[in-house]
Amino acid sequence: MSCHRARRRHIAALSLLLAGVYLGATAALAAGRTLPVPQVTIYPGDPIEPELLVDRTFSAGLIGNMAVIDDRGRLAGKVAKRTLLPGYPIPVNSVEEPNVIAAGIPVRVVFQDGGLRITVLASAMQAGGVGDVISVRNLESGLTLHGVVQADGTVRVGSM
Repeated sequence: MSCHRARRRHIAALSLLLAGVYLGATAALAAGRTLPVPQVTIYPGDPIEPELLVDRTFSAGLIGNMAVIDDRGRLAGKVAKRTLLPGYPIPVNSVEEPNVIAAGIPVRVVFQDGGLRITVLASAMQAGGVGDVISVRNLESGLTLHGVVQADGTVRVGSM
């Protein structure tokens, strides 16, 4: 009889050990990373609004070393660069600043050198965000210029 009791104790101890290993593995899985993910499909050029996002926890092994957005604050004011699918992490290179200038619209082009400042009206040949180099066509001369988009919506050419 004592043999049966010892066997039961060993089986009980083994059961507790296996349950502990299972719970530990489950806890490790749950201790992954919580990331903002889209609730709906977000298409290229669409603004990423806070109400379009939910938080979802991913296991550390599933995400690994992927470069994904892990903070909603990093998405504020951004637009999708490519299609973002519901429930999936948002890769860092899938979002960008919105364009300040759209292709085909009239823009003010500024050249400044010391005290000399020249401003002309041009047509944007491509869209661009702050800091992007874009091409514009001078409406008077027809010449194509290349300049840097400024935060105020102007395009800076030459030195400043």
